[in-house]
Parts: sequence; C-alpha cells; structure tokens
Amino acid sequence: MKDRISTYINSLAIDKLPIERTKKLLVLIEYIQNKKDANEPIRLNFICTHNSRRSHLCQVWAKTMANYHGIEKVKCYSGGTEATAVFPVVIETLENVGFTVTKISNYTNPTYKLSFSEETNPMTLFSKRFNDYYNPRKDFAAVMTCTDADENCPIIPEAIRVSLPYNDPKISDGTDQQVQVYAERSEQIATEMNYIFSRIK
Repeated sequence: MKDRISTYINSLAIDKLPIERTKKLLVLIEYIQNKKDANEPIRLNFICTHNSRRSHLCQVWAKTMANYHGIEKVKCYSGGTEATAVFPVVIETLENVGFTVTKISNYTNPTYKLSFSEETNPMTLFSKRFNDYYNPRKDFAAVMTCTDADENCPIIPEAIRVSLPYNDPKISDGTDQQVQVYAERSEQIATEMNYIFSRIK
C-alpha cells in the first residue's frame, strides 16, 4: 500500500459514523463475511445511474480497503443503468490522496488504470452498464449507490441487492466548492468501506 494512502486511511474516523448509517452497512458486512467464511469469491458491483462518479469511488475504495485489511478474493466492479464516462474530477480526487492513475485510452469514454500499491495489479476504470461483459453475471452483490439506480435498475435474480445511496457530488460541478465536495464524498465512501472491511473476521 502506498504510504500516502495508508496515512489517509489511518486518518479516517470510522468510530464516528452515525448509527443509522452503520445499520445500512451491516447487510454488506454480512454478505462479505458469509462469502469469506465459505472461502468463496467476494464480488461487489457498485451501481449508479451514469457510472461516472459515486460507483467508481465505491469500486476503488472497496478494493483498496479489502487490500488494506487483508481480505482476499475480493473483486470490485462498477456499472450504471447507462454508460457515460468517468468524471475527470473523480480521477483528480483519487490522485490527491495518493493513487497513481494512468489514462490508457482517450476516447469519449476513456479507460484508466489505477494503483494503490506497487505489489497489486492496477484496477481498470471506465464507464459501462451494470451488465457489461466486464462485470460479473451471477453470484455477486449489486450495491446501489444512488436512489435513481435503485429505482430504475431491474431485478437481478443472480445477485443480492444492497441499497447504499450517497449524495451526488455532481451538484457542485462548475462551482467554487467542486474540489471540496468531491473530496468530502470520497472521504465518506472511504470511511464507510474502511468500516465494512474492518469488521470482517
């Protein structure tokens, strides 16, 4: 784990999460724990409408926290009810806390490689639908990171469904608060993913 990212993780106040929020996280904790106990792959697909902001932050932080806490066999994905592009400020926000990000394609919907450690393979980030070929087809947790996706994403019989909505940082786009709002949303997601994986035994 890169030193800057470890330092950032150590600064997160997981003991100050509201009780009502930790209750929402319990469903995902139980899913991960049950898979670990059964020695089965842990597949998490984070889903929001455009797969451009919250779902990618969740994908990155979930995988990072799994590594940080030594939880193996964790595969993290993201998708949307439609494909757009990773919003550039998401990439900048992750770089600001120590992630190494490389753009490997420069299309309208670019692909990025992201690393939190020198020892692990980079993660691949690009916008896609939740049922894209890149994502799992069965035996996974479909984690809804926005209420709109929760309402519009069809039933996925091959997956368990978890509702874990976050406020959209998009509301700050083009304002003086943009950098701060994205940093705050990333911190919230990082804190909650840290809490989840810290509870796995």
